[in-house]
Amino acid sequence: RHTHDLTSYSSELMRTLSERGFLYQCTDSDVLDKKFREERVVAYLGFDATAPSLHVGSLVQIMMLRHLQRCGHKPVILVGGGTTKIGDPTGKDESRQLLTESTIRDNTASLAEVFRKYLYFGDGPTDAVIVNNSDWLDSLNYIEFLRDYGRHITVNRMLGFESVKQRLAREQPLSFLEFNYMLLQAYDFVKLHEERGVSLQLGGSDQWGNIVCGIELGRKTQNASLYGLTAPLITTSDGKKMGKTAGGAVWLDGNLLSAYDYWQFWRNTPDADVIRFLKLFTEVPMGRVQELEKMHGAQLNDAKVLLADQATTLLHGSECLEAIHKTASSLYSSGPNSSASLPSFTVQATDGAIFVIDALLASKLVSSRSDARRRISAGAVRVDGRKVVDQFAVIGDSSEPGVETHAVPSGAEVQLS
Repeated sequence: RHTHDLTSYSSELMRTLSERGFLYQCTDSDVLDKKFREERVVAYLGFDATAPSLHVGSLVQIMMLRHLQRCGHKPVILVGGGTTKIGDPTGKDESRQLLTESTIRDNTASLAEVFRKYLYFGDGPTDAVIVNNSDWLDSLNYIEFLRDYGRHITVNRMLGFESVKQRLAREQPLSFLEFNYMLLQAYDFVKLHEERGVSLQLGGSDQWGNIVCGIELGRKTQNASLYGLTAPLITTSDGKKMGKTAGGAVWLDGNLLSAYDYWQFWRNTPDADVIRFLKLFTEVPMGRVQELEKMHGAQLNDAKVLLADQATTLLHGSECLEAIHKTASSLYSSGPNSSASLPSFTVQATDGAIFVIDALLASKLVSSRSDARRRISAGAVRVDGRKVVDQFAVIGDSSEPGVETHAVPSGAEVQLS
C-alpha cells in the first residue's frame, strides 16, 4: 500500500498522483518514479465491454490516464473484447452473464467515445490509442498458449490472490472459464509490452492480483521489467461504493444520463467528500483546493458547485453549464421554473389523467413504484413547480391528455403538456 511521503517523489506524475489521492499500491515505486522523470512511459489500463458505457466508478482510473498524458507519457486503453467473453471474477459473487458477440462489439464502440472526452488520440508519441484484446485472444492456439505461458503461473499462486480467496471464502463457485481470466489478463500485459512497449499497468486496487500476475509472466517469459500501480477503491463517506445512486448508475454517457443529472450528482456530494472529490475528479489546482478545504458548513456549497462545474465540463463541455445553472437556480427558488437542461418525456394519460407514480414509471425516471414513492416522500417531485406530497396524486384531465416529465437528480419534475 502507498506509504511514501510526497516530498520523496521527483517526477511530476508521481507527485501529482500522490497529492491528489490516486496512489494505493505500486511495485518498485522508486524505480517507477525515476522512469517517469527520465523517459516517456507507455502505460495501459483495461476495461471489459460489459456495458454500453462506463460509470463514475471508473472515472478515477480514467483521470489517472489523463494525468499521465498531461505529464508527457503515453496512455494505451485496452478494451477487452476478448476477455469480456469470459468475465473477470474479481469482486463478484457469481459468474457474469455471457454476452453475445454483437453486444460486445457495440459496447466496445461505445466505450471508445467515453475515452475521447478525456484524452487526446492520434499518432504522436504521447497520443492515446485504443486496442482490443480480441485481436490476439480470439485466434490464440490453446495448446501453444498453455505450453508457452500456462506453465509459468501456478494454481498455488493464483489461489493466493485476495480476489480469488474472497470468492472461495464466500463458497461461491469459481468456474474454470473465470479462473483462466487472470492468465489471459497477464498475457495481455506481456503482449502489449512486446508490440507497443508498454511497461506499466494501471488499475483499481481490486486488480492488484491480476496486475502482479502479468508482471511475473513478463519477467519469466521475456525477462521484462514491468510495473503496476493501482488506485484505491473510492467510496463515499458513508461507505457506499462510488458510481451508483438510488436512481441507478451514474453513466459517463449523455444518452444514458443527462448533463444536468450528472452535474447534480456532483452538486449533491456530501460535505465530507467534496475536497477529496475535487482532488480526484477535477483538475482544480491544489492551491485552490487547499483554500476550499478551510471552508465549513454552508460555505462548502461553493466548493460543491465548483466540483460539479469542473467534473461536468470534463465530460460534457462547458457549453452546457449556463442552462444547468439556470435550471438548478429555478428549481431551488420560488421563481418561475426553467427546465431548459432537463430531459423531457411525454406519456399519454388514460382518460386524460394519470397518477404521478405512473407518469414517473412510464418515463423511466424511476426504477420501481417504491423508488417513485421514496422520491415523492423526499419532496423531489413537482408538478408545475408545486411539490407533490401525496403518493396517490393524479395529474392531467380530459383536456390535457399528455404529461411531460423532466428528470432532476433526486427525482423528477412533472409538467402538464
